[in-house]
Amino acid sequence: MQNHLNNETSPYLLQHADNPVDWYPWGEEAFKKARKEDKPIFLSIGYSTCHWCHVMAHESFEDSEIAELLNRHFVSVKVDKEERPDIDSIYMAVCQAFTGSGGWPTSIFMTAEQKPFFAGTYFPKRTRGGMIGLRELLKSIHKMWTNERHKLLEQADEIIEHLEQENMAGNELTESDDLINSAVGLYQRVYDRVHGGFGSTPKFPTPHNLLFLLTCYERIGDDSCLKMAEHTLLQMYRGGLFDHIGFGFCRYSTDERFLVPHFEKMLYDNALLIMAYCKAYGVTGDMLYLEVAEKTAEYILREMTSHEGGFYCAQDADSNGEEGKYYLFSPEELKKLLGKLDGESFCRHFDITESGNFEGKNIPNLLKSNYRKNCSNEALQRVLQYRKERNFLHLDDKILTAWNSMMIAAMCTLYQSSGKHIYLDAARKADHFIQTKLCDENGLYVSYRDGKRGVKGFLDDYASYMFAQLALYSATLEENYLKRAEQLCRDVQDKFQDQQNGGFFLYGTENESLILRPKEDYDGAVPSGNSMMAWNLVRLYQLVGDDSYQSQAEKQLNFLGTKAKQYPIGHAMFLLSLMDYEMPPPKVTVVMGMQGNIDLQAVKLPIDTIVILLRKPTEEYPLKEGKTTFYVCKDHKCLPPVNDLSEIMKVLRGD
Repeated sequence: MQNHLNNETSPYLLQHADNPVDWYPWGEEAFKKARKEDKPIFLSIGYSTCHWCHVMAHESFEDSEIAELLNRHFVSVKVDKEERPDIDSIYMAVCQAFTGSGGWPTSIFMTAEQKPFFAGTYFPKRTRGGMIGLRELLKSIHKMWTNERHKLLEQADEIIEHLEQENMAGNELTESDDLINSAVGLYQRVYDRVHGGFGSTPKFPTPHNLLFLLTCYERIGDDSCLKMAEHTLLQMYRGGLFDHIGFGFCRYSTDERFLVPHFEKMLYDNALLIMAYCKAYGVTGDMLYLEVAEKTAEYILREMTSHEGGFYCAQDADSNGEEGKYYLFSPEELKKLLGKLDGESFCRHFDITESGNFEGKNIPNLLKSNYRKNCSNEALQRVLQYRKERNFLHLDDKILTAWNSMMIAAMCTLYQSSGKHIYLDAARKADHFIQTKLCDENGLYVSYRDGKRGVKGFLDDYASYMFAQLALYSATLEENYLKRAEQLCRDVQDKFQDQQNGGFFLYGTENESLILRPKEDYDGAVPSGNSMMAWNLVRLYQLVGDDSYQSQAEKQLNFLGTKAKQYPIGHAMFLLSLMDYEMPPPKVTVVMGMQGNIDLQAVKLPIDTIVILLRKPTEEYPLKEGKTTFYVCKDHKCLPPVNDLSEIMKVLRGD
C-alpha cells in the first residue's frame, strides 16, 4: 500500500511512503482526522541517514502487526527534522523533559491540538532489555486514552507549562573574563588527556569548541587551550572518524580513541571541521591541518555537491542493511585489488590486519602509523573506486539553506588559508544556488529538492546565511556581500526578534505557529541561531562601525550571557562572539590609491582579520603619499599608516 507520504520530496518521508503504517505529513489533514475520529497522534521525527531510524522502521513501521495497531488507534505523522527544525526543536525539548535525554528517532504521543503527553526515542517492537516495546506501549496508551484520558491531558498541560518557563530568559550583564575562564576550566576537566576529545563516549567533533579553544590561545595565550585543541584535531584525523580513503569526517566516534565512528557523514560537521582545521593551521603554521581541511573539501566537492553548486545534506551510515559496511576492508580483498606487495604496504599503513582492528573488522586508520606520511595516491584512487562499486551508499540529496551557508563560509575560509580559487568558486556557486533556488522577494526557504522549495526559513537559515555573506565579504571585499548581510540582519530583526525579553525566536512571524515559540541558545552539533546572530552582530559592528549594531550586539551578548553562566562550554559560539567583542581581532582598513586593486590574498592575513576596503580616502583615513594606505589596529590601539603590505604582517606578528 501507499500512505500519504508518496507526494513528499523529503528523502526521509519517501523512505516511509510504502510502509503499511498510514503515515501523514505534518499538517491540518492529519490533525483534522485525529479530531474527527477522537484519536491521539503518534509523531515520529527523524532523518534519512539516521541508523536507529532505519532500525525502528524495519522492526516496527514495516511490520503489519504494529501498523495495524497504529492505524486502528492512532493518527501517525512523520516529520523530517531537517526540513522542520521548529517541530524538531519543540518535541526534542519535550522528549528531554520526559526522559532526561533525546535523540532520533523521536517518538511523541500527543493530542490533535499538538499537546504532548508521552515521549521517547527508539522503541523495539517487543519489550526487551528493560526497554518497553512499541507494541506494548501502543496498547497501554490506547487503554489510557480510552479510560483515563484526563491523566494524559493533565500531563500534557504540565509539560507545556514547564517548557514555557524554560523558554523565559532574563537579561544580565556578562563578565567576559569569568565566563571564558570558567569555560576553559570546564574543558580542562572533561578533556581526555590520553585520546583527545572531551567527555566519555560517544565523542562528537563539536568543532566550535575547538574554534573557541584555538581563539583563546590566540587572544589570551593559554597554552592548555592549544594543547587540548591540537590533540583532539590530530586524534580525530588519525582515527577512523576521518575517512582515509574518500576523505571527510563521520558523525561521531563510538569509542574513546576516535577509531570506530558512527558512519554517517553530515554536511554541517564537515563544514565546521574545515573551519577548525584552517584555524589550527593559521595559529600553528602546521601544514597538516591545511591538508586535512583540503582533503575534506575534496570529498565535499566530489560527492556532496550538485551540478548546480548546492551542497547535499548527508550520506548514510548503512549500506546493504549493515552499518559501516561501505567503509570496511579485509587484507585479502586489498591484496587482491592492489597486488601482494602494494596491498601489504597499504594494510600496514592503515592498520588493516587478519584479526581486525575492532570486533574482527577493519576500518582504515592512522592511530598506529606515521600520520604525516601520505599513502600512494594511485592506491587510494583504486581503493576508492573499488569501494564505490562494491557497496551502495544512500545520499540525502536535500539542499538546506543553513547547512549550505556553513559550507560556503568554510570554503571561503579555506580559500583564505590556501589561496586556491577552487574553494572561492565553490562558495560563490553555492551562494548563487541559494539566491536563485532558496530565495524570493519574501525571504529565505529551508530546503530544496526535485525542483521544490520547502517551508519559509527559520532563524538558523537567516543567521547562517548572514554568516556566509560576511565570510564571502571577508574573502573578496566585495561590498554587495556586506550589503546583503545588513539586509539579512534587518530581516532577522523584523521576523524573529523578541522585543520584550531579548534574543531571537526559532521561527518567525511568517512561519506556522506551534504550541511553543522557542528561543534556542545552546550550541549542540551546530551553533544555535542566537549564537550565530551574536557573532554576526559583533562582526557587522566591527565592519560597518554603526552604533546601532553595537547596541544590538551588546543586547544579544547580554541575553546569551545568562544561559551561558549555567554551562559555558555549551555556548562556544557565543563565547567566541564575546571574545571578538571584548578582545577584537586585528583590523586593517585599506584606502585605495591610484594604482588600483590590491591582492590582499597574497599577504596571507590571519583568517579572522577584520578588513575594510575604502575606495576613496576620507578625512579620517587619508592617503599617505598619495598611495594605497593601510591602517592597522591591534590590541585596542591603532598604529601609524603604512604603504607597504609587508609592513602589515610585521605588525600583526609583533615583529
